[in-house]
Amino acid sequence: MPAEVDTGLATLSDQLLLVTVLLYVFAMIGYALHLGFGRRSVQQAAVVREHALVGAGAAVPEAAPAAEPAPAGDDTAGPRWPARAGFIALALTWLGWAANAGCLVTRGLAVGRWPWANMYEFVVAICLATVTAYLVMRHKFPQLRFLGAFVAVAAALSLGFAVRYLHVQAGPVQPSLNSYWVAIHVSAAIIATGLFTVGGVAGIIYLFRKDGRPSRLPTRADLDRITNRVVVLAFPLWTFAVIAGALWADKAWGRYWGWDPKEIWAFITWIAYAAYLHARATGGWRGRAAMVVQLVAFGCLLFNLVGVNMFLGGLHSYADIPGSP
Repeated sequence: MPAEVDTGLATLSDQLLLVTVLLYVFAMIGYALHLGFGRRSVQQAAVVREHALVGAGAAVPEAAPAAEPAPAGDDTAGPRWPARAGFIALALTWLGWAANAGCLVTRGLAVGRWPWANMYEFVVAICLATVTAYLVMRHKFPQLRFLGAFVAVAAALSLGFAVRYLHVQAGPVQPSLNSYWVAIHVSAAIIATGLFTVGGVAGIIYLFRKDGRPSRLPTRADLDRITNRVVVLAFPLWTFAVIAGALWADKAWGRYWGWDPKEIWAFITWIAYAAYLHARATGGWRGRAAMVVQLVAFGCLLFNLVGVNMFLGGLHSYADIPGSP
């Protein structure tokens, strides 16, 4: 590891993070414009007309043969500019993703190590993983495109919090963190957290989404499906991260488990997500009940990420949060 920090690259990393925040904010605005003022789809317009006829006491015409499904974004009424806003928002999301990645790469090159050795770097990496998960899932499930507004605001707020409260100057790390286990344990935790965050965003929207009403948001069934899939993908990664953390603890501190607050809450988070998957698989839980369990697990994840480091301390106090124990 180099003894000195490349201040030029470190400064560039900080500047790229500010650019990332701005890009995610503008992307959020674009998604919101598309969501709030976009035109109704053909199917949504038909539902509105049918409800109007029923409400007026008119006879509802017999259902016509099913038409070809309208492509995503194909609408029947309203101005065309919101569709362009949605396209611009997606482009800004990709640009924000690139700036987010550039921030981490330049930070790592500036200090000659993996760039997630403290809370500031960890949050920046989690935001990158979250946006990556959204972009990948959006490509596979186009109906989830409107989650972009909520993912973008979550990323922008998290990065703003990191800049305001978590930022530390680029520099070397404690000897216990100068290990290849950073690339194994922390990387797995970052990817899992990014996926869990997409599931948490979808779960929050699920609780407020009302089916049977015209909306540009994904249906509850779509939200339930995407939440389950991301948790199924993330849970093995989180399991691996917990196991890898125990192996790293044995190498660094001579024991696998020491009841450190971070270890305890990582395990509590694992139990909570295991309960969600178990309830769906064996108890047949679906809908609101399962989503509440998932959101409780997501709350445990957030506390493990931020709350433990800010309020409890312990051996993981290397998070370098100003004012933390």
